[in-house]
Amino acid sequence: MKKTIMALAASTLAAGGPVVADETNRVTVQRAGSLPAQAGPDAYFTGSVRIDQPFKGAGDARVSGATVTFQPGARTAWHTHPLGQTLLIVSGAGRVQQDGQPIQEIKPGDVVWIPAGVKHWHGAAPDSAMSHVAIAEALDGKVVDWMEKVTDAQYRD
Repeated sequence: MKKTIMALAASTLAAGGPVVADETNRVTVQRAGSLPAQAGPDAYFTGSVRIDQPFKGAGDARVSGATVTFQPGARTAWHTHPLGQTLLIVSGAGRVQQDGQPIQEIKPGDVVWIPAGVKHWHGAAPDSAMSHVAIAEALDGKVVDWMEKVTDAQYRD
C-alpha cells in the first residue's frame, strides 16, 4: 500500500504536480439576473431585442455568448461569424435564414449551427417572441461582422 501511494505521488509530481486553484482557474457561477439586461443596438437589430446574461470565457478562452430575446417581428441584421455560431432555442418561435436560402422556422429545443463566414440573420416569428442562447468563438478578438439590415420584404418571404 505504501509503495502504491509513493508511486502515485511520484507520478503526480512527474506530471507537473497538482493544479492549485487561483483566480484564473476557479469555477465561477454567474447568478441569473446579476447583470442588467441591455437593449439590442438599433444598428444591428430591427424591433425590440433584449440581451441578458452575456458571458465570456476567461484567459485564453475564445467562447462568448448571451441569452437574446426578440419580440414578435424583431430580428438581427445580416451578419457572419469568423468561426461560426450555435443558437440554442429556449422559448417561443423564430426564424433563421442563410443568404440565398429559404427562411427556416425554429422552435424550443432546436439547435442551429451557422458555419463560419455564412451570411445569415435570425429573430422572432411575426406573431411570437423567441429567446435563444447564442454562442460563438472569437478569431483575433472578433466574434461577428455586421452587415445591412434585413428588410421587411426579406423578413416576410
